[in-house]
Amino acid sequence: MTDTYDPEGRSSSTRRRFLAGGTGLLAAGFAGCLGGASGSSGSDTDGTGDDGEDGPVAVASFFSFYDFGRKIAADTPVTVRNLIPTGLHGHGWEPNASITRQIVDADAFIHVGEDFQPWADRAIQTLKDDNVDTQLINVREGVELVPLAETLDRDEEGVGEGRGLDPHFWLDPQRAKQAVDNITEGLVELAPDHEETFRANAETYKTDVLERIDADYQAIFDAADRDVVQLAAHNAFQYITDRYGVEMRPLVVNLAASGDVKPSDITEAKRVIDENDIRYIGAGVFETRRPAKQLITETQVEAYFPVTPYAGVREDWVENNWGYEEIAYNINMPTFEVVLGNKPPEEAGHDGWAAEWRNFE
Repeated sequence: MTDTYDPEGRSSSTRRRFLAGGTGLLAAGFAGCLGGASGSSGSDTDGTGDDGEDGPVAVASFFSFYDFGRKIAADTPVTVRNLIPTGLHGHGWEPNASITRQIVDADAFIHVGEDFQPWADRAIQTLKDDNVDTQLINVREGVELVPLAETLDRDEEGVGEGRGLDPHFWLDPQRAKQAVDNITEGLVELAPDHEETFRANAETYKTDVLERIDADYQAIFDAADRDVVQLAAHNAFQYITDRYGVEMRPLVVNLAASGDVKPSDITEAKRVIDENDIRYIGAGVFETRRPAKQLITETQVEAYFPVTPYAGVREDWVENNWGYEEIAYNINMPTFEVVLGNKPPEEAGHDGWAAEWRNFE
């Protein structure tokens, strides 16, 4: 891949001129394969989402890796943007043409590898077919994935050879380090003059953030008497089970947050709740709360609290500049403390956390 900015740090104009023309197979291909409903882009999460950057621009197909990218690119001319609209989950979403144009116009596209986001796969294929020089950065390259969970719908397909692997590796902070390394290598290729800064930022993030998150998660799970957690969420938390040894039971037995809940799913959740004397469950922040409310009505569960696989952001999270680290400490960790029985809700999280998140809408 050739460098995509000139020696003075300006972004390449080749792609921008092509896009502005609005003609050719590229525009037709995107219009045909990526038409879908969406809101506005969530690209302003880091405050650099305006047009007119002087340096290279990288766009990311998933919030977690946008966040890693912006931390690695700090103090360089590279701008990293999040393509997922605020309030939406990064898996099971179809963008409209405006999102696709941002990919074409970008100098690099940070993506999660094949078979996870169909719209990203189609965009990548179109870029290749039309010889667009957007650099591709695959965050999953070299990551050791685990087989699909037994709790999945048997018709479900994952990623990788044979489509039999679970893609949600970034929930394990140790595996997330490989994604940081992959993004770093991509940004070094994009802007080699800033290699030293990229690598220093990446090492600091892996050591000061991911290592600390891993240690703090480990302490939470080590302290737990309970070894089964019921989640009213999709099947995205197997890597928590793999890393920390606590069984995370999803309610939605497929990999996408948009999956339907079947009566058999509710029946199985009721069994798990009854057999394990579960009083609190986790509910997906960007998923319907209807099943969680049903379990409160029909079982001994008293309340649900938030969990997220770092796949999206709310408006207040954007306003507070939350990333992977802040979501871990303010959302997932307090909920795991509660659902594992380590702490009562009133003692988890910051002051007022329980009141804010108990049975949240």
